[in-house]
Amino acid sequence: MSAKNETVVTRKSDRELVVTRLFNGPARIVFEAWSKPELFQRWWVPKTLGVPLRACEMDVRTGGGYRLEFGLDAANAMAFYGKYTEVTPHSKIVWTNEEGGEISVTTVTFEDRGGQTLLTLSELYPSKEACDEAIQGSAAGLPGQFEQLDALLVELVA
Repeated sequence: MSAKNETVVTRKSDRELVVTRLFNGPARIVFEAWSKPELFQRWWVPKTLGVPLRACEMDVRTGGGYRLEFGLDAANAMAFYGKYTEVTPHSKIVWTNEEGGEISVTTVTFEDRGGQTLLTLSELYPSKEACDEAIQGSAAGLPGQFEQLDALLVELVA
């Protein structure tokens, strides 16, 4: 069995984080795991969080939108939503994160590397403080999420 692929988180500026990770699977399949709701909901929320993804609505196309709702019950749910501003099948997805009142932008690229995919995720936050908060929060959960995506890819590639 090959060594585990490392998730690398780099602070590119006061407002931008860049995450890179190699996945075992072609870009087409990794892209599908990010763009098909039935696949996305199987890996996106780290199981260690203990909070389920209650709703997953995704219209992954340029001009489409998404809404993700997390929580143990409706009364304590948190929603995340935004719009897809650029979608290029199998190579790039760009979306806005609009739930906080300030908009951040996420760009994910999928680069085929002979049966593997180099994924680069860039998050541009509205402020240094928002970026600081993300390093402590969502970025810390990415390795767990990506391990779940690894497990899904084993199934999808087979």
